[in-house]
Amino acid sequence: MRLVFAGTPEVALPALDAIAASRHELVAVVTRPDAPAGRGRRLVRSPVGQWADERGIEVRTPARPREPEFLEWLAQVAPDCVPVVAYGALIPPDALQIPRYGWVNLHFSLLPAWRGAAPVQHAVLHGDEITGACVFQLEEGLDTGPIFGSLTEPIGPRDTAGDLLERLAQRGASLLVDVLDAIEDGRARAVPQPADGVTLAPKITPADARVRWEDPAFAVDRRIRACTPAPGAWTTFRGERVKLGPLAEPGDQERPESLKPGEILVERGRVLVGTATEAVVLGEVQPAGKRSMPADAWIRGLRITPGERFE
Repeated sequence: MRLVFAGTPEVALPALDAIAASRHELVAVVTRPDAPAGRGRRLVRSPVGQWADERGIEVRTPARPREPEFLEWLAQVAPDCVPVVAYGALIPPDALQIPRYGWVNLHFSLLPAWRGAAPVQHAVLHGDEITGACVFQLEEGLDTGPIFGSLTEPIGPRDTAGDLLERLAQRGASLLVDVLDAIEDGRARAVPQPADGVTLAPKITPADARVRWEDPAFAVDRRIRACTPAPGAWTTFRGERVKLGPLAEPGDQERPESLKPGEILVERGRVLVGTATEAVVLGEVQPAGKRSMPADAWIRGLRITPGERFE
């Protein structure tokens, strides 16, 4: 089939690699417009756009997919299908109707669970033990279309959202190509999503990533892992924002339960912080304007006073 691929971030690249190695013809990619990045705020091409540029593949960056110019271009290219991975914009009905087989989306959850922009982060945040990926037919609703195929993936107790997303992106790439093959061969059958079990996964904001020390220890751990690597879990100390990496393994040493939420204790080379239940052990810490470092290196020289806490 002749394909136009729609995607934007790095997580879409395994699917692009798989499609490029498949029997299908990749004629162009659609990605979000170049965006300012870095201290200089210069415009930077998306990872998908960079991938296509390096291979001499046509790139389109409409501000909105409903733009008449984009719709006219898509109709002229006349792809058989548009596979989508994390494109980042809603597709209007006029665009959905152009390809012969429509638009098919690789989504990183077991729909109808976690419809929306951040399914992997929400799965980790809410303590799911199993997640997965599925390929479904795009329609006007938010991740509501019928499903062509799916796979499952366990969530380990130390998995960050980044760890999990990397595995799903790799496995999901093969699933997406299998579905495209089945569509071309006439073997594909899309099954409507169940009406029950719908949950929503809106984008995780920096405000969501602030650690709530008044939560139980398990919830603090989940929030930090769910926000790693992006947008990055954080707290404040002496009025300045501090980023936190995943918590350290507590090991066999006892963890005091007498610490108040957010209270800091340095003990036996560990930095412990109180929660609503037992204390947690900090892992990597990144103060404002500095590199990430082990918590004990960060705390050294700060002269923590008894009872001092994260704000």
